[in-house]
Amino acid sequence: MNFMAEKNNKVFVSGEIVTEAEFSHEVYGEGFYEMNLLVKRLSGQGDILPITISERLISDRQLKVGDTINALGQFRSYNKLVDGKSKLMLTVFIRELLDDIIVRNPNSIVLMGYICKPPIYRTTPFNREIADLLIAVNRSYNKSDYIPCIAWGRNARFAKNLAVGEKIAVSGRIQSREYQKKITDDSMKIMTAYEVSISKLVAYENAENFDVDEEFSLFGVIPNTQDESVYLD
Repeated sequence: MNFMAEKNNKVFVSGEIVTEAEFSHEVYGEGFYEMNLLVKRLSGQGDILPITISERLISDRQLKVGDTINALGQFRSYNKLVDGKSKLMLTVFIRELLDDIIVRNPNSIVLMGYICKPPIYRTTPFNREIADLLIAVNRSYNKSDYIPCIAWGRNARFAKNLAVGEKIAVSGRIQSREYQKKITDDSMKIMTAYEVSISKLVAYENAENFDVDEEFSLFGVIPNTQDESVYLD
């Protein structure tokens, strides 16, 4: 299948490799490795994102810590046994590395999928509206990826009324976020969550107004800086 023809899960990231490659798994004799990529936000801050990449792409370019890459791929999920419990893991699966492009936005994602649990709507102490979503995105070979997303402002107000099973299309960026997890009564552990920060969200029946090729390109999504929900840190 032509990757650029796929509509339901497309990612572009541009950033600096910050960890050594570690072997992850093998499929049909092809090894895949994991590493972390520092992707700068438009604000100047950064997200450190996990990526998975074929040994073929690593060896062809001899990628190492400190190298900058521009890559197309998909945001994927998988279950991993951690401390005896199944945990949902997320990674940017690199499909292609790009050369000689002008990067206007280093972090872009477009997803089309289904609401798979009731949205959680809340307001912050500063009265900012937020909605947490979990979207199931279909993949080849009858697989699905389960992608956590967060919506802001008017997108959050729209999202809170979505029902399980509804199909939506979203665009935005992938972000990393640290939080504290309670281990015992007197100890905490710093954890990292990954999610899609939504800049645009539409219901499937309005998807004809959601031009994937416009929302996502080799140059990235260009945010509307007047939208309060776009690219918040």
